Amino acid sequence: VTVVDINQARIDAWNSDTLPVYEPGLDEIVQAARGTNLFFSTDVDTAIKEAEMIFLSVNTPTKTYGVGAGRAADLRYIEKCARKIAEVAEDDKIVVEKSTLPVRTAESVKRILESNSNGRSFQILSNPEFLAEGTAMADLEAPDRVLIGGDQTPEGKAAIQKLVDVYATWVPRERVITTNLWSSELSKLTANAFLAQRISSINAISALCEATEANVDEVAHAIGTDSRIGPKFLKSSVGFGGSCFQKDILNLVYLC
Repeated sequence: VTVVDINQARIDAWNSDTLPVYEPGLDEIVQAARGTNLFFSTDVDTAIKEAEMIFLSVNTPTKTYGVGAGRAADLRYIEKCARKIAEVAEDDKIVVEKSTLPVRTAESVKRILESNSNGRSFQILSNPEFLAEGTAMADLEAPDRVLIGGDQTPEGKAAIQKLVDVYATWVPRERVITTNLWSSELSKLTANAFLAQRISSINAISALCEATEANVDEVAHAIGTDSRIGPKFLKSSVGFGGSCFQKDILNLVYLC
């Protein structure tokens, strides 16, 4: 696995003893594998040429300009990556979307790659990330599910199988869900919308509890024991925040 970035300072940090992000368990994994089968580099071109499968993991902030400003996702970074792959790839590649993207993004990635294909074949897969900050390593090692979407053509199915095989080395096969490309892209936005909705709902109930002298923690526990509802994301507190829910819901509203 070669991780590439155009930011030299960030790559230097990944190659140092002080990693640029803190996650419990991350240091141990990086130190055990770095230099053996895990490499960090700014040589993007060489990495693309040598890779069989390329994961696009770039940020997709909310647009601040043009059509959809304030709601739609800004896809310029993902499109820059696609243009780079089209420019330097010398053979067939499987390109995997890892970032949280609006449904049908693969269409524009495909268009960029196919219009510059020159006889090369590009398969696009969607493999959204369901990590939570603070438990990312545990989520990676024992995920609830791994979601992989791709074209339902023979070539697309073969590409899906290659990515399934990667995960199957440590994830039970029944936890790997395969879908069409658009279902996979949309599932990540939908999951985040449902989770944010639970936080908003229990907060609304907490206001009712204060007015009626009910205890919101007791109410949350009582409804959370229903297996159809479940106990998670029912802690009343401040509204939802973080780096994903807000932008993903704005994006979903924009798409609708």
